[in-house]
Amino acid sequence: MKFLSVRNVLFSTLLLLGAAFLGFAFRPAGITSAPTVPAKAAGATKKIKIALLLDTSNSMDGLIDQARAQLWTIVEELAKAKYDGGSKPRVQIALYEYGNDRLPASEGYIRMVTPLTDDLDKLSADLYSLTTNGGSEFCGYAIRTACRELDWSAEGDDFQAIFIAGNEPFTQGSVSCKEACALAKSKHIVVNTIHCGGYDEGVATSWKAGADLTGGNYMSIEQDRKTVFIPSPYDPKIAELNERLNATYLEYGAEGKAKKENQELQDANAGRYGRENTVKRALSKSTHIYKNSTWDLVDAAAEKEFDVEKIKTEELPDQMKTMSAPQKKQYIATKKAERDRIKAEIGRLNAQREAYLARQQKGAGDDKTLDKAMLQSIRKQAATKKLTF
Repeated sequence: MKFLSVRNVLFSTLLLLGAAFLGFAFRPAGITSAPTVPAKAAGATKKIKIALLLDTSNSMDGLIDQARAQLWTIVEELAKAKYDGGSKPRVQIALYEYGNDRLPASEGYIRMVTPLTDDLDKLSADLYSLTTNGGSEFCGYAIRTACRELDWSAEGDDFQAIFIAGNEPFTQGSVSCKEACALAKSKHIVVNTIHCGGYDEGVATSWKAGADLTGGNYMSIEQDRKTVFIPSPYDPKIAELNERLNATYLEYGAEGKAKKENQELQDANAGRYGRENTVKRALSKSTHIYKNSTWDLVDAAAEKEFDVEKIKTEELPDQMKTMSAPQKKQYIATKKAERDRIKAEIGRLNAQREAYLARQQKGAGDDKTLDKAMLQSIRKQAATKKLTF
């Protein structure tokens, strides 16, 4: 019996080896091994991941000011993105500063300010925290750092892009821009370069060559140009609806109160550039990409695993601390319905507002500003990922 068992094992092994050989020998031409890039799971939400690398050296105050003023214009546009079939991607944005003397020289004068996040209020707060100071601008080092540190998707079907803006030669520093851009390309990241200055000067200082390395866009902007918003007769009502929208947020958890306060602070920051920019933020807040499930009960309740009964009483809003479980759920549902009505009204007014602005802006030339440069690139490159706006 023992002999027969050994013989059977040997016979089975030979059969398996033969099958493997035949499978290899008769594999159709052009087919090698299985792809190394993992496929996205069926039904998984696709993403838009964008890293903004801003030069914060002395001469870049105007660039930072543009980024602050135009953040909600960019966010609002990203919220319009749809994939084939109508699905909406999740949007995450990261922020870096580079070229600032306050940053460690050993780390290439670059710092991650905000990791890839959909917490847009935190992104806004971090953007307002930036200050400029003279330094050395190493673009290659900055790009390589962002490629290594951020949580990029391994799949090739998400839209991923780096936007780097500055005014010194693109080739400065110990890290080759070719090496950095090759790393980005290997991670399915497009590098778009934004030279703060003349177009020809940017070409001469390799900003265009840097973008070409990954098939990205090269653009030049006037970093000191002030952002001009065109008012509309619909702005006052949208601003009023924004205040009503805030009232539907129910803070919870250890950081809930601070997050709610930051929401209102970022409303005020947006308003520093005029009521029209407040409107841009309100429009962004009315979209699917403005989501705060980590501190707002209404957004959190949409998550499958959420259970309001698991939240400690002391971490609930004051008005909910004495409610029973059914009352809590009903209160959250009431606030959600109210929020949905407000968002729908903002959307209706914005359709009229956009029609009005289209008439006002007819024939106007494009400004050479940060938001225009970024959105031009995003629209163009998103088409390769079957994204439309």
